[in-house]
Amino acid sequence: MSDRGWLVATGSVAPVDLVLLGLVIMLLVASSLLALAETSLVRMSRPKALGLVDEGRRGARVLAKLVEDPQHFLNPILLLVLVCQLVVATLVGILAVRWFGAWGVAAATVFEIVVIFVLAEAVPKNWAVHHPEQAALFSAPLVSGLVNFFPIRMLSGGLIGLANLLIGGRGRDAGADVSESELLAMADVALEDEVIEHEERALIHSIIEFGDTVVREVMVPRVDMVTTGADETVESVLERALEEGFSRVPAVEQNVDDVVGIAYTKDMIRAVRRELGSETVRDHLRTAYFVPETKRVSALMQEMQSQHFHLAVVINEYGGTAGLVTLEDLIEELVGEIVDEFDVEEAPVEHLGGGEYRVSARLTIDEVNDLIEATLPTGAWDTIGGLVFDLIGHVPTAGESVVVDGVHLVADRVSGRRIERVKIDATPSNVPPLPSGGVEHGGSERW
Repeated sequence: MSDRGWLVATGSVAPVDLVLLGLVIMLLVASSLLALAETSLVRMSRPKALGLVDEGRRGARVLAKLVEDPQHFLNPILLLVLVCQLVVATLVGILAVRWFGAWGVAAATVFEIVVIFVLAEAVPKNWAVHHPEQAALFSAPLVSGLVNFFPIRMLSGGLIGLANLLIGGRGRDAGADVSESELLAMADVALEDEVIEHEERALIHSIIEFGDTVVREVMVPRVDMVTTGADETVESVLERALEEGFSRVPAVEQNVDDVVGIAYTKDMIRAVRRELGSETVRDHLRTAYFVPETKRVSALMQEMQSQHFHLAVVINEYGGTAGLVTLEDLIEELVGEIVDEFDVEEAPVEHLGGGEYRVSARLTIDEVNDLIEATLPTGAWDTIGGLVFDLIGHVPTAGESVVVDGVHLVADRVSGRRIERVKIDATPSNVPPLPSGGVEHGGSERW
């Protein structure tokens, strides 16, 4: 039996070997803790860390400070993990050769693959994935101390600087920027995980999309505006306002493109009580606010709040009246339709069963796409009625239809030159085939 074999068989190990063995164990433990820290901290978002601070969790403040700049802690951790594992591999190789001779290389290789991978990689990282909060809170103080240790900070910084020099750049800060699409996806995932409710998900989507919405998409179009002549009497205007259920009515000169002010129901009631009902409403008008149809609704809401007005006249690029918008219209864009006891409007969406719906022609394309999970095209139109108009190419009659992207759209109700209701069938089996003589139009079929 060789000397090495005798040492192993008798258990007589040199003191220096015991020191090296102890060092291997210590480095394996350190590598495991660093792997745990790397996985848990990388997976920890800043909002989540701030939430842990609000909950008063121990170590949360250190954690929140760390995740503000992931690059600050990630590079030192990766460097230390690499150093630990390389030193372990070297020491294990030395011990294996001393104990097992020629077979030591094979034994060291098996040990390094199995033990280092399992104990220093797989086990800590998998535990961190399944217990991210506990792992992050546990490792945050340790990592904070390491990255602030001057020699480690200087060494990792110098090596990263050398790497940036070799690749010809300074690198880019690993910021925590989150796009709108990522926020929307996070809300969808939270709904799937039952963290939030359907209504909360819808509100999150509405808030994020609110900043991209323009006034044209939420206004009451000019054909639906209720106006009054500026020379009508206060009593007649008040009667009409009460009949329509409006607290504010735009007053015009010759036509709707010439709005001269806004008649307030409260002002007219006061005038009637002072026996001034026979006067023209012109003398009791308040200033009208005008906004372009391309103005973003978020900016308009801020103006309404700061300047204390609830109604604005929307004008197009030619200076003509495109419609009007109220504070209620803006709020509805966030929280959905608001219906009070005076509203007698039809529901904007009727579910007819299966994949069929009857909707208001004023429903926006985005709302329809969300409703039927489709990708109907966008263009110069904002609404589903506008899409049907564009594809048909003329004023449709009730029942006239078009197929676009596998969705059957029917002009269900037409009043004069205006589509009021559209029937939507998104069920592929119900979409009619292109009849003889049908015409292809913009990727759609119409007849």
